Amino acid sequence: MSIERMLQEQLEENREIVQALMDDGSDPDAEYVIEHHFSSTNFDRLEKAAVDAFKLGFEVNDAEEIELEDGSTLYCFDAIANHRLEVELLDQACEQLMNLAVKQKVDYDGWGTYFVGDEMPEDDEDEETLH
Repeated sequence: MSIERMLQEQLEENREIVQALMDDGSDPDAEYVIEHHFSSTNFDRLEKAAVDAFKLGFEVNDAEEIELEDGSTLYCFDAIANHRLEVELLDQACEQLMNLAVKQKVDYDGWGTYFVGDEMPEDDEDEETLH
């Protein structure tokens, strides 16, 4: 699939996720933790992607190693931003990060955030996540 097609699908998904969060009563004026997910079977490529994401202004968490059912290893990290749940900001970030993923030959696996509403305390460890 071409990068243009993947980006178009991601932009459509951005609108669906934001609408679902708003429909569920999430606070439109809150600041959200947005986690953009990356993965690769090649640690060196993933590390270069993490450096590039950091240079773009994202907070980058430590890479995790996951053993898959077939015995292979997958490495992953999140590029994290904090901002309102605005489609324009998400679209811009997704385009930047998807191009970065193509450049470094790693997978961009979309983004997720946590529900923010009046009835849930901020320190609740059982917060609902939506990706």
